Amino acid sequence: MHVISRKILRYFCNKHADSCDALFAWYRVATKAEWQNLTQVQTLYPKAEAVGNFTVFNIKGNTYRLIVDINYAKQRIYIKYILTHSEYDKNFWKNDPYF
Repeated sequence: MHVISRKILRYFCNKHADSCDALFAWYRVATKAEWQNLTQVQTLYPKAEAVGNFTVFNIKGNTYRLIVDINYAKQRIYIKYILTHSEYDKNFWKNDPYF
């Protein structure tokens, strides 16, 4: 999978240094993956879930939430949001027109 964009991960890590190892571990796995559907994603990330048109990953023991759009046909992952758990619970990300 081609992950767009790593820059978002770096930016978030600058604000939340404790997330870096977990986010970049996810990035390394995702860039080597050839997922075709959510079921395949869940073999590696059992708690990943589809919410609207997005896929949500728990990062660092559910401290953070990584919200992405996965285009399985084109093998691309678009990082939409990385949020703390409390930011995620406020649901502002659900106002995204793509949701």
